[in-house]
Amino acid sequence: MWTSGRMSNAKSWLGLGMSLYFWGLMDLTTTVLSGTPTPQDELEVLLSDKPHSHLRIKRSWVWNQFFVLEEYTGTDPLYVGKLHSDMDRGDGSIKYILSGEGAGIVFTIDDTTGDIHAIQRLDREERAQYTLRAQALDRRTGRPMEPESEFIIKIQDINDNEPKFLDGPYVATVPEMSPVGTSVIQVTATDADDPTYGNSARVVYSILQGQPYFSVDSKTGVIRTALMNMDREAKEYYEVIIQAKDMGGQLGGLAGTTTVNITLSDVNDNPPRFPQKHYQMSVLESAPVSSTVGRVFAKDLDEGINAEMKYTIVDGDGADTFDINTDPSFQVGIITVKKPLSFESKKSYTLKVEGANPHLEMRFLNLGPFQDMTTVHISVEDVDEPPVFEPDFYFVEVPEDVAIGTTIQIISAKDPDVTNNSIRYSIDRSSDPGRFFYVDITTGALMTARPLDREEFSRHNITVLAMEMNNPSQVGSVSVTIEVLDVNDNAPEFPRFYEAFVCENAKAGQLIQTVSAVDQDDPHNGQHFYYSLAPEAANNPNFTVRDNQDNTARILTRRSGFRQQEQSIFYLPILIADSGQPVLSSTGTLTIQVCSCDDDGHVMSCSSEAYMLPVSLSRGALIAILACIFVLLVLVLLILSMRRHRKQPYIIDDDENIHENIVRYDDEGGGEEDTEAFDIAAMWNPREAQAGTAPKTRQDMLPEIESLSRYVPQTCAVNSTVHSYVLAKLYEADMDLWAPPFDSLQTYMFEGDGSVAGSLSSLQSATSDSEQSFDFLTDWGPRFRKLAELYGAAEGPAPLW
Repeated sequence: MWTSGRMSNAKSWLGLGMSLYFWGLMDLTTTVLSGTPTPQDELEVLLSDKPHSHLRIKRSWVWNQFFVLEEYTGTDPLYVGKLHSDMDRGDGSIKYILSGEGAGIVFTIDDTTGDIHAIQRLDREERAQYTLRAQALDRRTGRPMEPESEFIIKIQDINDNEPKFLDGPYVATVPEMSPVGTSVIQVTATDADDPTYGNSARVVYSILQGQPYFSVDSKTGVIRTALMNMDREAKEYYEVIIQAKDMGGQLGGLAGTTTVNITLSDVNDNPPRFPQKHYQMSVLESAPVSSTVGRVFAKDLDEGINAEMKYTIVDGDGADTFDINTDPSFQVGIITVKKPLSFESKKSYTLKVEGANPHLEMRFLNLGPFQDMTTVHISVEDVDEPPVFEPDFYFVEVPEDVAIGTTIQIISAKDPDVTNNSIRYSIDRSSDPGRFFYVDITTGALMTARPLDREEFSRHNITVLAMEMNNPSQVGSVSVTIEVLDVNDNAPEFPRFYEAFVCENAKAGQLIQTVSAVDQDDPHNGQHFYYSLAPEAANNPNFTVRDNQDNTARILTRRSGFRQQEQSIFYLPILIADSGQPVLSSTGTLTIQVCSCDDDGHVMSCSSEAYMLPVSLSRGALIAILACIFVLLVLVLLILSMRRHRKQPYIIDDDENIHENIVRYDDEGGGEEDTEAFDIAAMWNPREAQAGTAPKTRQDMLPEIESLSRYVPQTCAVNSTVHSYVLAKLYEADMDLWAPPFDSLQTYMFEGDGSVAGSLSSLQSATSDSEQSFDFLTDWGPRFRKLAELYGAAEGPAPLW
C-alpha cells in the first residue's frame, strides 16, 4: 500500500491551515466491494502492518494533492510532502522515482524515504500547479513494486503582485465649463494574484492628484469632473494621478498608480473684442482696385471654430469705396479698395467695422454679445498722376477729301493733381506709322498731315499721348478711332478688258456684248451707273449702247453688212458715269472684231491682223523703236546731270569757295545790298508781291527750291493756319524726290559791301598769322561797346593763359 502525506514539523505546516491532518487527506482507492469506504476503513488500513485479505482488496497507492506556498525565500529546500508504500519495510529495499512536470528541476524526491522537496522559488502567477508521477521499484532488481500513479502539487497564492494599469498613462479631453459629474474617462487596473483566494486581487481606486477638479469612482475607476465652470482660458491642462490598491484598500495591500492627462477642450464662451476702438490708415490715390489698405483684428480668447470671425462694414461714408474680407488663417479683417480713389475728389473716409462670431452656442449666449465695433479712418494721399483724357475714347468721322492741316478733333486732357501742370500732346508713332495725322503740342488739335483715302485705309486707330511738362514720366494715353467717310472721288470703270465679235451676217439690233462697271467708292445709297456712247462716238453708225438700268448695258448693232475686208476691228468708246456728287465718269473702250460666222452665229474665222502685228514687225521698225528708246535714255541722263549742276553753288574763285547758311541773328545788317541775297517780299503777302514790281534778285545764284512762303495765306498769323501751312509744305517736300530734306534753304555768298563794319563772319577772319586790331570798335558807339571790351586793346600786360 502507498501513502502520501506531510511530516508534522512546524516548517512544513507553516501557513497551510492543515493542522488537522497528520498524514494529509487520504484519497482512498476503490475497493472490490461496492460503495465508498468509511473513515474507519481508512484508519484500519493506515494502522495495519499486513494486508487483511479476508476483509477487502485495496490498491497499494493512496493519492492526495500537495499544497505549497509560492515565493518561498528560505535557504533550505522547501518540504512539499512524503510518498510511502506499504511494501517499504524501512530497510532501503524500495527505491522511489519521481517523474513529470518539474521533476528533478523544480521538485526532487528522496529515493529512500520518499520525501519531496522544492528546490526552486515557486510563482503561482507563472505556474499554478504541477502534475507528477511516482513509482516504487525494487532497488535490487529494478522491478516495479507498485503501479505508477499520478498526483498534483498546487501552488498556493500569496499577495505578491500590485495592481497595474496596463493602458496607462491615459489622455482624455473634456469640454470646458462642463457640469459637475461629467464623465471624463475610465481607468482599469489589473492584479495578477488569484482573485478566488482572499482579497489579494480586490482593487480599490482613489485619486492622489487632481483634486478638487476631478474625482474617481473607487470601484469602477470612472473619472468625473468635480468642479463647475472650469475655464480653458484660465487653465487648459491637468495632470491627475490615480491609485489602485488591492486587499480592498486595507492596510498592507499593494498599490499601483497611473497618470491621466486631461485637456479642457474649447467652447465658444468668450465674445470677440477689438483692442483698438479707432484705427488710422492711409492709402495712395493711385492704389489699384482690390489692393490692401490695412488690417483690423478682433481678439477672441477661444480657439478653432469658436474663434472664427466675420468682418463687415456696417456704416460710414466709405462703405461703397472700400471692402473688407476675413483672412481665414489669422482671423483678421483685410480692408481693400473697392473703387478708384481720387485725392482731389475726397481726401478721407470713415468706416464702421463689425467683428462677430459666426458660430454660437445657445447655452453661452448670456455671456455675449458675441460681436464688437471699431472705427477706421482712411486718409487718401496725393500722388503725381498722369494726365487724364475726357472722354476716355474718341471716335471721329472725317471725309476722305479733307484738306491737309484740317483740324478734325480737339483732344483734351488735364492733370488730375492739385498742381494742374501744363500738358503737351503727341501721337504714338507706332499707332500711326503712315504719319497721316498730327496733333498740336499745346492745344491738342488733331489735324491731318497727309491726304486720306478711304479706299486705301477706311479706318485709323491712333493713340494720342499727353505728358506733363514738369514730370515727363507722367504720360497718359487715349485711343482715337478715325472713320474715313467716303466721297465720290473714283470714277466707274470696266472691271476687265472687254472684247467682243460681230458676225458679218449680223443684223441690225443684234446683241453682241453686255458690259458692267465697278467703282471703288461706297455711297450710302449704293452704286448706280449710267452708260452711253462717248461724245466723240455719239453718232456712231455701227453700234449703240442700251442702259439696262441695273448697272449693266447692252451693246447692239445699228446696221448689218459688216465686212472684214472693209474693217476688221472696231473700237467703241463707252462713257460710264456714276450717281455721286459730283458726278464722275470715265471712258472705257470695247474692242469689237468682225468675224465670219455660219448661219447659226458660230464663229468660223476672225481677222488676226491685230494680234499678229507685234510679231510681224519689220527689221526697220524694230531698229527705229530701239533708236527712240536710246534717245529717251540720253535725254533722261542729260536732265539729271543738269539738275545736279543746278544744286552746286556759284563759285567766284577757289579762295572764296566758303558760304554760310544764316538762319537768324539779331545784329544790324551791313547795308542795303543784303536784301538782294534774299527775296524779302516772299515774307509778305505773296499776292501783293506777285502783283507789284518784281524784286531785285541776284543773278549769280538761285534758291535750290521755291520759297514755301509763296503759298502762305493772308491769315497765316493764326496758329491753326500756320500749322496747316507747315503740314501742307511738309507733305509737298516729302513727295518731291528731288528736294532737300528740309523746307527752306537760302545760300549767302557775301554779306554786302555797303556796311562800314564789313563782314561779321569769322570764316576768313584769320587769313594770316598777324593779329588784327579791333580798336576801331570803340568809335562805333554804345552798341559796340561790348565787342570793343572783348576785342579792343587791353590796358596793361596781356594775361598769360
